Amino acid sequence: MNIRAMIAEDERLVREELAYLIQQEEDFILCPSAENGEQLLELFHQYKPDVIFLDIHMPSLSGIEVAKTLAFQKNENDTDIPLLVFSTAYDEYAIQAFDLEAVDYLLKPYDIQRFKATIERVRKKLGYRSGPLMKAEDGDSISKETTPNSLSSNRHAKLLIDDGEKVIVLSPQSIQYAVKQERWIEIHTDQGTIQAKMTLQELEEKVKHYPFFRPHRSYLVNLDYIYEITPWFNGAYNALLKNKEKTKIPVSRTSAKALFKILEQ
Repeated sequence: MNIRAMIAEDERLVREELAYLIQQEEDFILCPSAENGEQLLELFHQYKPDVIFLDIHMPSLSGIEVAKTLAFQKNENDTDIPLLVFSTAYDEYAIQAFDLEAVDYLLKPYDIQRFKATIERVRKKLGYRSGPLMKAEDGDSISKETTPNSLSSNRHAKLLIDDGEKVIVLSPQSIQYAVKQERWIEIHTDQGTIQAKMTLQELEEKVKHYPFFRPHRSYLVNLDYIYEITPWFNGAYNALLKNKEKTKIPVSRTSAKALFKILEQ
């Protein structure tokens, strides 16, 4: 099944860039785009997108005003509204965006890895995975990759990590965190540290069915290892891991709200 996406953005070049990124995702279908808030509301009722990538600063109606209008229509008509991903060049609107129950928040110019994380978050919110969807007995949407016959194998799935000299067989659950170095990444596990000839994005793709999160562009962390989160400066945080070293992982201010939201769920 496909996810219908719509863009509301008044800057043409930015709109085209975001459209290109969305079109690279095989399970996403791009609906016609809107150049302002009023046009978005018209197109929304016509195409019923699953997710809207909504610019905060637009003429006529701002993205915040559009979100409030959609929420009002939901309350009045008892209808579902799409997921909202806010985008802007100003990160001070992040808290307001999440107060409106946005699924995520993207800063311009778009970072490809951050965009990929947003796309995956949208999939999870909608109950989509990389495999075709099926219906569970309780009515929840699940992927064929997580049907009863595959759950056992998923629990015992292993990663094959090339360190340049040998291939290491690794359990995803044993990974505490990974950090980007110059030409490789360091994967810190319960058994020790591995230097892997791969990118952080490649590792993130390998563990996408496990509870991992990108709190910073140079880090990937296993959520099960986070013990506490403390304020740092300028809206950023540090995540303290419950490992022997009490490792501190930086959490950027643009990722903090999303991290809190995921942990609460």
